[in-house]
Amino acid sequence: MTKVLITGATGNIGTAVIHALSQITHDLDLFAGVRNIIEDKIKLGRYNIKFSQFDFTDVKSYQPALQACDILFLLRPPQISDVEKYFKPIIETCQDVGVKHIVFLSVQGVEKSKIIPHHKIEKLIVDSEIPYTFLRPAYFMQNFTTTLRKDLVNKNLIYLPAGNAKFTLIDVRDIGSVAAIILTNIVQHINQAYELTCTERLTFSEMAGLLSTQLGRRIQFKSSNLINFFLTKRREKTPTMLILVMIMLHYFPRFQAKPAISNWVQIITGRQPITFEQFIKDNKELLSVGLPNENQ
Repeated sequence: MTKVLITGATGNIGTAVIHALSQITHDLDLFAGVRNIIEDKIKLGRYNIKFSQFDFTDVKSYQPALQACDILFLLRPPQISDVEKYFKPIIETCQDVGVKHIVFLSVQGVEKSKIIPHHKIEKLIVDSEIPYTFLRPAYFMQNFTTTLRKDLVNKNLIYLPAGNAKFTLIDVRDIGSVAAIILTNIVQHINQAYELTCTERLTFSEMAGLLSTQLGRRIQFKSSNLINFFLTKRREKTPTMLILVMIMLHYFPRFQAKPAISNWVQIITGRQPITFEQFIKDNKELLSVGLPNENQ
């Protein structure tokens, strides 16, 4: 059997990939790369998957987890940005143990932006000469149920330094579906890069309008200058690294060309990608219920 190691297995993307694989017939030998096998076995208990101890911050965990691995599904946890310290040893370990293919979750527009870690990671993979597939998704719709959720449910507010920039979007369920199909047909996707988007391009004001309509309450988008945004988020005890990531994601697009819309989700899965409106409908309860203890 083909051994596949999925990193970030308990996160949004990793879980979406595992779930999508559970919905199709395949002969892959699936391993979830997790930091705490005992705890994470519970989180992924509904899936038929094995477990390997894998911690991005522990270089010693790389080789045991990657041993006899044929395909690595690799992503970059948001809090880890030191490519030389962590990702270079991962790729070198892949070379040492004979990993045959790397599917890397990158980001849309990575080829035009040398400052983001994904660009350096892609280069490491290409230079390693290990066959690869790069998935380059657009802005995650699930940011509204994670990073942006607190302001949304408690203040009816989207507070970001995004101005009137247009964004393409993607539901992580579509990323999972695409990744699952690629993992089960890897020879058809050797050394390919796929931008993954839905079929619409929206400003955050337009997203706020759709949220307002679907949720039945007025959601306001408020743009901010960088100083106010940074200070506001620090007062909220948001980690500095996360604030900088949010600035990179939301501020820099104001000065870039409109992102492209691709049809790779439809080509690979055979169906239209999930729309932002459908995402809101599917997550209405999560977007409507306040988080415990947040108003204290």
